Amino acid sequence: MAVEREDAAATAAGEDQEQRAQREREREEEEEVLIPPLNFSMVDEGVFRSGYPHPSNFPFLHTLHLRSIVYLCPEPYSELYMEFLKKHGIKLFHHGIEGTKEPFVDIPVNVIKEALKVVLDKRNHPVLIHCKKGKHRTGCLMGCLRKVQNFSLTSIFDEYQRFAGTKARVSDQQFIELFDVSSFKRNGRSWTCTCTCQCKKHLVRVHSTTYTFSSEETNGTCSKDSNNCLTIG
Repeated sequence: MAVEREDAAATAAGEDQEQRAQREREREEEEEVLIPPLNFSMVDEGVFRSGYPHPSNFPFLHTLHLRSIVYLCPEPYSELYMEFLKKHGIKLFHHGIEGTKEPFVDIPVNVIKEALKVVLDKRNHPVLIHCKKGKHRTGCLMGCLRKVQNFSLTSIFDEYQRFAGTKARVSDQQFIELFDVSSFKRNGRSWTCTCTCQCKKHLVRVHSTTYTFSSEETNGTCSKDSNNCLTIG
């Protein structure tokens, strides 16, 4: 009987130690500092942008529950990064664009269009878009996205310049201005956006709606009853 009591006490002690260790691990996770990547920001519901993430940013990225990443640099991801994607079931869309400086700038339209298709597809959300600094390549793609969302050029350039800072490029803004979004407005995809003219001007979310790209003429009206905001004809 004494031996049985000793065994039971040892088992209980072992369980208590394991529980304490588990609580300690949970406490450490709660106290872990979450560091966002350089130039990180929310673009819209389920869409984020940033510079190149550092491994120290992985815990923060995990909290976003990402489904996919659109990566705009030409260099391949390292094994460490690929392991992170595999561990969390994140799909990588690699649309590499060479980093160039003015006046020798050549932004590939086809690459931007393919990347934009990924971003517009809600099946890929939540999605993170990033390049090296989160300024030029990411800024061009986000500017084209804003054109699809019918933001004014003033608002688009203001957003671009806030992220690019003193490194803002006239060539990037020219590319955004000339980018043709007509094909995206005919393909019937759905998208979230801010639906009032004022929030489009000032990049302030009023409420979330669904953008239904359509060739129908709407005279700038927003169908709030059906939670659909049709494109302006």
